[in-house]
Amino acid sequence: MPKIPKIPTIPKNPKIVVIGAGIVGTSLADELTERGCTDVTVVDRGPMFATGGSTSHAPGLVFQTNASKTMTAFARYTVEKFNSLEHPGGWTFNQVGGLEVATTPERWADLHRKAGWAQSWGIEGRLLDPAECVALHPLIERDRILGGFHTPHDGLAKALRAAEAQARRAEARGATLRPHTEVLGILEHGGRVIGVHTADGVIDADIVVCAAGFWGAQLARQVGLVLPLVPMAHQYARTGQLAELVGRNSEYAEAGLPILRHQDRDLYFREHGDRLGIGSYSHKPMPVDMSTLLADTADEAMPSMLPFTEEDFAPAWKSAVELLPALGESKIEEAFNGVFSFTPDGHSIMGEHRELSGFWVAEAVWVTHSAGVAKAAAEWIVDGTPSIDVHECDLYRFEDVARSPKFIAQTSSQAFVEVYDIIHPHQHRSALRGLRTSPFHARQVQAGAFFYEGGGWERPAWYDANAALMQRLAGEGLRLPVRDEWAARFWSPISVAEAHWTRTRVAMYDMTPLTRYEVAGPGALTFLQQLTTNNVDKSIGSVTYTLLLDERGGIRSDLTVARLARDVFQVGANSPLDFDWLTRHQPADVVLRDITGGTCCVGLWGPAARDVAAPLCPDDLSDRAFRYFRAIRTHLDAIPVTMMRLSYVGELGWEIYTGAEYGAALWDLLAAAGQDHGIIPAGRIAFNSLRVEKGYRSWGSDMTAEHTPSAAGLDFAVRMDKAVDFVGKSALSAAQPPSSMLRSIVFDDPDAAVLGSEPVFVAGGCAGYVTSAGHSPTLGRTIAYAWLPVAVRIGDVVTVDYRGTTHTAVVAAEPVVDPAMTRIKR
Repeated sequence: MPKIPKIPTIPKNPKIVVIGAGIVGTSLADELTERGCTDVTVVDRGPMFATGGSTSHAPGLVFQTNASKTMTAFARYTVEKFNSLEHPGGWTFNQVGGLEVATTPERWADLHRKAGWAQSWGIEGRLLDPAECVALHPLIERDRILGGFHTPHDGLAKALRAAEAQARRAEARGATLRPHTEVLGILEHGGRVIGVHTADGVIDADIVVCAAGFWGAQLARQVGLVLPLVPMAHQYARTGQLAELVGRNSEYAEAGLPILRHQDRDLYFREHGDRLGIGSYSHKPMPVDMSTLLADTADEAMPSMLPFTEEDFAPAWKSAVELLPALGESKIEEAFNGVFSFTPDGHSIMGEHRELSGFWVAEAVWVTHSAGVAKAAAEWIVDGTPSIDVHECDLYRFEDVARSPKFIAQTSSQAFVEVYDIIHPHQHRSALRGLRTSPFHARQVQAGAFFYEGGGWERPAWYDANAALMQRLAGEGLRLPVRDEWAARFWSPISVAEAHWTRTRVAMYDMTPLTRYEVAGPGALTFLQQLTTNNVDKSIGSVTYTLLLDERGGIRSDLTVARLARDVFQVGANSPLDFDWLTRHQPADVVLRDITGGTCCVGLWGPAARDVAAPLCPDDLSDRAFRYFRAIRTHLDAIPVTMMRLSYVGELGWEIYTGAEYGAALWDLLAAAGQDHGIIPAGRIAFNSLRVEKGYRSWGSDMTAEHTPSAAGLDFAVRMDKAVDFVGKSALSAAQPPSSMLRSIVFDDPDAAVLGSEPVFVAGGCAGYVTSAGHSPTLGRTIAYAWLPVAVRIGDVVTVDYRGTTHTAVVAAEPVVDPAMTRIKR
């Protein structure tokens, strides 16, 4: 059997050129050389190590706690590494701790949520009352605050020292440092990088890493790569001498008070000896035109430091004085607008160019996450995959629409505005909406759909047209949960009625945003067999649930693979990352097409689904003739469709696909045919609740590349005995038993709600965290997934901290609803 083409391998000790000697480039050089790649050359257009980029003026704040587990891990490693560095000039990391204060009830509630994140991700932190906050930071006006969140291991990085310390270690292992060396172009041959062209000549390379900071997008554009980042100006000012700080800090220490964040006013503060530094995000976004920057600052030593716009800082100064009255006796003595990179989603950008092997990027990285990103990038380059999940930072996570100049500019500006905002997990953009709509969109608007957004798609969350049904069902005894104000945002009890109706009658779900590919050609079967864990070598009409693994055996994605002809398969996937992975392994005898936009899909599910569809179809839709996990190409009335007997909600029914041009007619046909059966449209919240009832995982939330199939409860989708080796098989063979497992937990309080990332406690200690949840209309309780130690058993009681409120829950056997699968297979 022919072997699938592998991603090109690099030499044992490759020639690596790192472009950029800021904190990212130097951290990466250190990580690479530590792993045995000693032929590393770090180049920069400026001097070393104050190169003129963001590192040169960065205030150095390192706050570890983040809504993202990955970004928290990056920051935690940065703290650990910087603490271990030595520099002849003094400290590289001053662990003064961090303190966030709340001046509004909303922020105080959010600090409870943030304290939960810290517990979930293993970061030490504690909520404090106002007196405790003032004891830590005496400059705070006690009466202005409601409390604070203290993280003792956060601190200040001396970015230039940290950069130099790491660069010198890399140099001692064989790396070369070349300041004042501007890269003018990337050299390539046969689809691979072969070097960089500089003003001083050519530097040969097997690998080139773009770590050029806010210059990175322009450099990547030379090789046809779009980096969705925008350089943005951010205000930073230093006060004159403050009497309250005189004598507090030695010249060596520089700071002793914790870093202070006043996020209600988009401000942060740090000491500079007897002066105070103030950073502000409270001004309007100031995107930087790189062509102007290059022209206007060409002869300046620090092009990333732009003139201070005093008028933009006036409101920030007023707010600063209100919180720290001592500032009223001072004034701003030094100030500038510093340039940093912002992305549409606030995450960094990492990965290898798909069309140019050996060209890597590590961009939009702040000092906070620098060493962690560098470690993951080095692992990726040397070992083939990082040791932690980085899908949130992957270069290819963006849909096509998100790579347009307007989208990048507008969403990155919004990311700047929201740096310190309280963002609800179900809060979606208000701008750049309506870019991707299914053919059903007009009907959904007529039915009063409230839309979520994902991947640019408008996705109905619930339908106001079902409000009367909700009232009717409530009158008949359906209990609607009472949610607190936070959990009730971007949610409606209508969704509970929609989920209940799906279980008892029939509903239509818009599944058009489900990513789908066509894999065809003589090598299609072999291709899929070698990339996926399950056996897809089945009869035409078969549908298989399977996984994509990385080389470590971690779950990259989960797929459904339908064999529609001998050499034609339809693959249901999750995101552009799946297309990227498949493309990188694609052999010459396989055609891979993204067919999402040209097709549409209705999920028709519920006990009456067959009654709706059967009269429209010339084929036999009985359970005997059309079994579960089978597919057929047929017609509904005059509309050509592909019907797959799948049910992510755990009910009888089908995913019904057709060309986009037939979409509106398909929706109307099913709505009319289902009228006598009480058919309704139902939204994403009901869909999510039902899949959680049924024990179905959601990749990216419940499981990632950090988890093996065994840990995620998906061993059934792995065929270790299939004849073809698949990516990740050898790693699974050698894997140790997992230490934690994904479990379903059922809450005791019928009104309890969690939204994800909350810490879970066993016997009083934090033992895991919630991934996703939904209110079960069948049980009248919320069911959640949580990662818990393997020692936790079915029936054990756990507690969950939801924004400072404790809820009890019981670990449940899966699936919680219909374990015998009778509802799906009837």
